[in-house]
Amino acid sequence: MNKIKISAVSYTNTKPFVHGLIHSGIPDKTNFSLDIPSVCAQKLINNQADIGLVPVAALLEIPEYQIISNYCIGATGAVDSVFIFSDKPIQEIRSIKLDVQSRTSNNLAKVLLKNHWKSQPSFVEENADAFVQIGDRTFGKKDQFAYGYDLAEEWQKFSGLPFVFAVWASNKEMPETFIKEFNEALKYGLDHRMEVIETIPPRDNFDFNDYLMNKIDYNLDERKLEALHKFHGLIREL
Repeated sequence: MNKIKISAVSYTNTKPFVHGLIHSGIPDKTNFSLDIPSVCAQKLINNQADIGLVPVAALLEIPEYQIISNYCIGATGAVDSVFIFSDKPIQEIRSIKLDVQSRTSNNLAKVLLKNHWKSQPSFVEENADAFVQIGDRTFGKKDQFAYGYDLAEEWQKFSGLPFVFAVWASNKEMPETFIKEFNEALKYGLDHRMEVIETIPPRDNFDFNDYLMNKIDYNLDERKLEALHKFHGLIREL
């Protein structure tokens, strides 16, 4: 039997998941890779991976996806790692550079600009008034710009819902025994987040404990699923 191919994401917010998977030995029994979100998504779309921590916007391009876990990368308020940065207030922004690493955050920015801020800037590759940026590259960056719009927080203001950035999904049927083992590994990692935090070099301008224990909400509950479906509907209307 061919090994199951898993694509995880190589950001700090996924370290608890990776810790749990490594502890379980699952990477030794699978073809396991760490990728940026856009690559993870493309691997599932192209059938180069069987399971991935998939940015939710990419689910629209996977015809028969199955969410295989009740764990996710989500937030119930500010997430502190997905931003529009600018030296201008949002009402004055006329051009935005999107982030090549994540279609979900780019689509979230577009949804909020249209429906929340009622703004229609152009999307450009250079010389923009503002830019979308996600992940570890945003750590400590809020103080470098006059305006840093946390997109999870803005989504919550707009919709009254939490947000889910990525879910564990497959593009085909997976064995139930493997799914059980996989979820037990994810739970182990989340239960041992403090061990993970101790391995991360500290920074003066970013609180990793607050980020992994409070800002990232890892439970994929009904409210997040409601948000996912609402977000998908709004993407279709762009």
